[in-house]
Amino acid sequence: MTSGMWEGVRERVLALRQAPRWRDVFGAPEHPHGHGFELLPVLTEEELRAVERRFGAELPDEYRTFLMEVGAGGAGPDYGLFPRRPSGPEPPPATGRCALPFRPELTAVLDRHLCAEPRRADHPDDDAFVAAHAAWNARWDELHDALTEGTLCISDRGCGYYSLLVVTGPLRGTVWEDVRAVGEGVVPIQLVGSASHLSFAEWYLHWLGVAERRAWGQEGTPVGGE
Repeated sequence: MTSGMWEGVRERVLALRQAPRWRDVFGAPEHPHGHGFELLPVLTEEELRAVERRFGAELPDEYRTFLMEVGAGGAGPDYGLFPRRPSGPEPPPATGRCALPFRPELTAVLDRHLCAEPRRADHPDDDAFVAAHAAWNARWDELHDALTEGTLCISDRGCGYYSLLVVTGPLRGTVWEDVRAVGEGVVPIQLVGSASHLSFAEWYLHWLGVAERRAWGQEGTPVGGE
């Protein structure tokens, strides 16, 4: 991965503050959560390594170079990218287990678990049902938390949805959607008509291209996290 991928990107993002229709871009103007097409200063290599030490994992190359060449947070898909700082608290919902294996198959496991919720009719008495339901709830909590292992939460999509960057395993560097808020687990973010997983750069640059067309009045399609 060459750093030339991000050449001119910071300037393109900041220029959108002068576009006549920038407020039509989803996630840009909403106070107090909108990003306003602002970007934080970039990180130095030393600061980036401090960030990685906090998470206990080396970040994927495209995201690393973005943090050092474009900005350490700010304007991006939906309500923007969470800030990455060498020290201090992480914005919620920070994932504290980035170095663990990412297991996308757990979404299907959680789906099957939800379908197996204990029923009172299947138990001889209330005590047995309560015990079975407590065990079911404990397993649900375990699976729910494990779904985001091996990922870093990078942005807020609104309504309890978040974008995740995979940090470990074969899918490292791809972007997924955390839709646990509606019981759908963690699913890949894909462009319409594409069967491939989006890398961080593909995800961000697609958003920027659509945002530019919308903000400069070149198309009528609202911008989201598609």
